[in-house]
Amino acid sequence: MHKKLLKYFGSYTRNAILAPLLTAGEVIMEILIPFITAMIIDRGIEGGSMRDLVLFGCLMLVCAFVSLICGVLAGRNAAKASTGFACNLRQGMYEKIQEFSFSNIDKFSTAGLVTRMTTDVTNVQNAVQMILRIAVRAPLMLICSWSMCFIINRELSLVFFAAIIILGIILFSIANVTMPIFQKVFNRYDDLNASVQENVGAIRTVKAYVREEYEKKKFSKASNKLYKMFVKAESILAFNNPVMMLVIYTCIVCISWLGAHFIVDGTMTTGNITSLFSYVISMMMSLMMLSMIFVMITMSSASIRRISQVLSEESDIRDGKNPVMEVKDGSIDFFHVTFSYSSRNTKPVLEDINLHINAGETIGIIGATGSGKSSLVNLISRLYDISSGSLKVGGVEVRDYDIQTLRNAVALVLQKNVLFSGTILENLRWGDENASEEECIEACRAACADEFIDRLPDGYNTYIEQGGTNVSGGQRQRLCIARSLLKKPKILILDDSTSAVDTATDAKIKKAFREKIGDTTKIIVSQRISSIEKADRIIVLDGGRVTGFDTHENLIRTNEIYREIAEAQSQGGGDFDHAKEE
Repeated sequence: MHKKLLKYFGSYTRNAILAPLLTAGEVIMEILIPFITAMIIDRGIEGGSMRDLVLFGCLMLVCAFVSLICGVLAGRNAAKASTGFACNLRQGMYEKIQEFSFSNIDKFSTAGLVTRMTTDVTNVQNAVQMILRIAVRAPLMLICSWSMCFIINRELSLVFFAAIIILGIILFSIANVTMPIFQKVFNRYDDLNASVQENVGAIRTVKAYVREEYEKKKFSKASNKLYKMFVKAESILAFNNPVMMLVIYTCIVCISWLGAHFIVDGTMTTGNITSLFSYVISMMMSLMMLSMIFVMITMSSASIRRISQVLSEESDIRDGKNPVMEVKDGSIDFFHVTFSYSSRNTKPVLEDINLHINAGETIGIIGATGSGKSSLVNLISRLYDISSGSLKVGGVEVRDYDIQTLRNAVALVLQKNVLFSGTILENLRWGDENASEEECIEACRAACADEFIDRLPDGYNTYIEQGGTNVSGGQRQRLCIARSLLKKPKILILDDSTSAVDTATDAKIKKAFREKIGDTTKIIVSQRISSIEKADRIIVLDGGRVTGFDTHENLIRTNEIYREIAEAQSQGGGDFDHAKEE
């Protein structure tokens, strides 16, 4: 078990300690039974002593009863410890993921994280239960049985010693080959889960384009790759049982042949040979259990490494030593800011950005796809850290803020609007969990969401399906805007979040912003000139650089790219990307 994972036993540590101790008691009682059986045969039956027969018979029953009680309690404690460990481990991984920055999350696919928290944790849970019970029982039984054999007959005990060494070498060789394969197998699980997740998430698009057969073939391909790798690993592991049985039965033949000679020579009694065979069977069962443990640990080792990758990942974004706990206002300053998603990227996404935005201003951002619009606004709430330069909010460097304080002051409505399963009110209160119903209604009026909510049968208590699938795209956008308004932010960022809203409703929302949240800095990312033309100033991005930052009227005169898109849209078509292509 990886040392970093041991702390996740938590309050179940007591169960984890009791399980092997009770298992040890169970084994000791079982080991005594064959020895007592030999006494019954030699002193009770062959010696003709009824007193010894009754005495040792009663002693055997006591040992069996104690063994049974220890076994039941050991199983119960092992089950509690393993399931509790798995529960704590999942919780620990989930909490760790919540601390990740976007750049940390980008290292792991969503499907990969799901696999780690389900399949991998289940594998480790099963391995823990086997370790606490079988991994203690099997070696202890093997050692005790061999010790008893050594007491009975030293020469015969050496046969087992040689067999265990041979078997250990073979099992280690098999494990060395299969572990890398299992690591690849669980990576294939990620691909399979990703295929399922993508298909289910985009099922409407799949059906609209009649791509069911294509998706079936795609899933079948991923599934077959997983199948082939599992077959390869299991085929190697399959050598485990035949090799083990060959060694065990060779031992039995050798003991039978040598034991017969010892009995004829008179150096062994019938009771001794009987108990010896009982210990042989115990050792055989122990070796079989060790084989099971070997397979489980081989599989779980890959899972442990994958889980440890998540738990060992440190967030790229952390609070400073003395973080600032208040955002004074919504002013924003970019000083020679450059940003790349990865240090390996040769070309930065944003390069040498210099901007000063006053508190309470309404700023529009327009640019071609891939120009860095979303990247720019994500830096403000420190979802990513800048690569170089300086970024200040409220006159303070963003790295000097307490992260939660900064993000509570910034409301960000992303391009992909997400609603959670629950009522409309429950979704709105993500912005402020203590918001009254009247405050929620007022926010919805500002976002023009009240228009459709009032028509719903249950109004604000209408249940929203997971992902908001039972409302339209425009309705989702308006609910997300209302949710962000409830935060009462110093900075409100709308990242193309009114694209599914008609022009008239878009104009109403912008008017409500001007009237009701005049002190809030508003940043509107859009492809439509009509959505941003009334902004105080507009940023024009091209290839990660600012090519214009001025009012709509001035940009029409001075910025060629902006003028072209404005003319194209005023004539009834085109967007920023089309303007660049012309």
